[in-house]
Amino acid sequence: MTEEEKRERRCCFTGHRPEKINSSNEIIKSALEKEIHQAISDGFTVFISGMSRGVDIWAAEIVLRLRNQGHPIRLICALPYKNFGETWSNTICRTKYMQLIKNADLVGYLSSYYHPNCFQIRNEWMVNHSSRVIAVFNGKSGGTKNTIEYAKKAGVPIVMINI
Repeated sequence: MTEEEKRERRCCFTGHRPEKINSSNEIIKSALEKEIHQAISDGFTVFISGMSRGVDIWAAEIVLRLRNQGHPIRLICALPYKNFGETWSNTICRTKYMQLIKNADLVGYLSSYYHPNCFQIRNEWMVNHSSRVIAVFNGKSGGTKNTIEYAKKAGVPIVMINI
C-alpha cells in the first residue's frame, strides 16, 4: 500500500486542553465519539492523536475502547518530543497517557528533545498524514487554531466540533 493509500484511511485529532474548554468534558467526549464512529463508517481505520491533555487524550481513549470492542481500527500516537507527557504533575493524566502509549499500535516522536516549534511540527505531520481532521475548537488562537488553518491550506477536510 502506498503512502497516499494509507493517508486516505487516516484521521487525526486537534483540540484544546481542558482549561481552555468551556463545555462539559462529557459533552465533548460524546461529540468526539460520534465523529469517530462516523469516520469508521466512512472507511477510516487509523486514528492519529498528538497525545496532549484534553481532546487528544480523550480521543485516543475512545479509539482504544472501540478497538477493544472489535472495531478494526488502530491508534498512532504522534508525540512532539521524546519523554513528552511522562513528567506531567497531574498523576491521573500522566497515568492515562502512559497506558495509552503502552496500548497504541504505533508511537512516534517528531523530535528527540523539546524546542519551541516541536508542537507545530507534530501538528503538521499529523495533518500531512491524514485525510480528515476532527477538531474541537473554541475560536481562540493557539495550537488548535494553527492546526486548523494548516489543514485548510493543505486541503484536508475538517470536521468541526465547536465549543
